[in-house]
Amino acid sequence: MDDIPPRSYGPLIETTLRIITWNVWGRYGPWPEREAAIVATLRSGGPDIIVLTESWAKGDDSQCDRLAAPLGLPHHTFSGVAAEEDQAALSGVAVLSRWPIRRETSLTFGSARVQFAELYGPRGPIQVYGLVMDAWWFDESQARQDAVRELLTYVHEAQDQQAPLIVCGDFNADPDSDEIRMLTGRTTAPAPGLSFYDAWEMAGLPIPGHTWSNRNPWATQLLWPDRRIDYIFSATPRPGGAGHPRHTALLGTRPFNNTYPSDHYALQSDLRY
Repeated sequence: MDDIPPRSYGPLIETTLRIITWNVWGRYGPWPEREAAIVATLRSGGPDIIVLTESWAKGDDSQCDRLAAPLGLPHHTFSGVAAEEDQAALSGVAVLSRWPIRRETSLTFGSARVQFAELYGPRGPIQVYGLVMDAWWFDESQARQDAVRELLTYVHEAQDQQAPLIVCGDFNADPDSDEIRMLTGRTTAPAPGLSFYDAWEMAGLPIPGHTWSNRNPWATQLLWPDRRIDYIFSATPRPGGAGHPRHTALLGTRPFNNTYPSDHYALQSDLRY
């Protein structure tokens, strides 16, 4: 029919995957009680992929091992550095998946620590970069910009342009910051030809979507304003609109058994796949 507009991506994919990213605050506070709240919250989301920042491992024990069975996500990878709250433990980035991980590597770009995993799901590969930004104070934007610039230059060269490409985690930066604007195409792109959807902006409710909120008692310690600093970014364009956000929501916004799960809220998004 002449009145049907052209589709730049071809016929759109109608199926989705579900991804959750969450800064789970390591082993701070009453972490065994928080762990129960984390498990309950993640189970309620029913994710296919989880990216955790400030995840932990200690000796033969790890958060990945503890979560894999109850969440039905048997495949996982993790990298970390010495945890501030427990020098015998590691704190870092974990990727858990319903589907096998066929490639993985840990990367560092300035103040950004990144765990990469290429998953092989039922409709082909998915490339996931989980990130935690160690430059976390307001005046460290330059360090964050440098890290994002390095990350995007690397990702541009390494990407599979046919597969969903996801970069997510705790960026410690607000949506109007230069470092986030690099990702969403609102300032000069470090890697021309590579830009990303912001899942909350695309498919969240018409509210600010703060992941750091003073309604959460664990977050009040820093005397920060409410902020949106955790993100799910997915690259565009991809054939069939793969990676396009369809629905995005916050999780972990209420206590479980009188305990808030983390000082951050979690972010969940359903992406075309």
